[in-house]
Amino acid sequence: MNQLTFKQDGTFKIVQFTDLHWENGDDKDLETNRLMETILQEEKPDLVVFTGDLIYSPASADPKAALRGALEPVAKMDVPWAAVLGNHDSEGDVTKEELLSVMQEYPLCLTESGDVSGVGNYVVRVLDSSGSKLVWALYFLDSGMDNENKAVGGYDFIKRDQIDWYVKQSSALKQSGEPAELLFFHIPLPEYKEVWQSGNYVGSMFEGEICSPLVNSGLFSAMVEMGNVKGTFVGHDHLNDFCGDLYGIQLCYGRATGYNGYGDEKFPRGARIIKLEEGKQDFESYLRLADGTVLVQEKEKIQG
Repeated sequence: MNQLTFKQDGTFKIVQFTDLHWENGDDKDLETNRLMETILQEEKPDLVVFTGDLIYSPASADPKAALRGALEPVAKMDVPWAAVLGNHDSEGDVTKEELLSVMQEYPLCLTESGDVSGVGNYVVRVLDSSGSKLVWALYFLDSGMDNENKAVGGYDFIKRDQIDWYVKQSSALKQSGEPAELLFFHIPLPEYKEVWQSGNYVGSMFEGEICSPLVNSGLFSAMVEMGNVKGTFVGHDHLNDFCGDLYGIQLCYGRATGYNGYGDEKFPRGARIIKLEEGKQDFESYLRLADGTVLVQEKEKIQG
């Protein structure tokens, strides 16, 4: 069972890295690692989360070596970490199962396979500082790659058995004291478009679009029905970083981290920081950028 605890000061901090797009250890990859090392040293998190596309396997001569390269900064920090895979991690000559095996070489890796669709469906439990009460449940879901239904196309979607698994897990954990919940996956849900169109958000959309699946399989509805989800965190769209409220759930992007992925000089790489406080069932969030800037987002509507 994956289980962590709040610090004695009643805080718990998560650093979200996303879209590293590590390839072969070139200068851009090394710059990505320096950025991660700097952010980890500045933030000193209790958990690191990678929300997909750790590597860009089609361009990697050795995807397993690329993954080890991408993980080096967190491995050196001696901090627990968890990951979900994105649509580019296993496009090349490597499987999701092989990538999971590489991750599990590291003693502080919390990533598990799960027994529903995809590879990487699991929950991490966070206990209070006394270690006696479950206060947060962090869910990790494999959001897939491309939709195999050619009549629909587009990106893949979170499947019915994954949603059923989440509902079952959430229902069971409610017996342990109604923990608040966060979900992490790679591809944004269709509801990210809804929250952007509503105007009820902070942050930016320089991508010009939200690259969600064309199929809405109902995960958001399940989260609303369960009633304990406070936020979801994704990557995938490198130039989006907004976070907005929809029916009491914060739908958030991370901040693209990797220099080998596409980007824009006006949109510095970085990471999203998520702060939990003991006794509260909500979270604070800000961005830590490559130049050291701490960006607490304000409401603005900027489209590229």
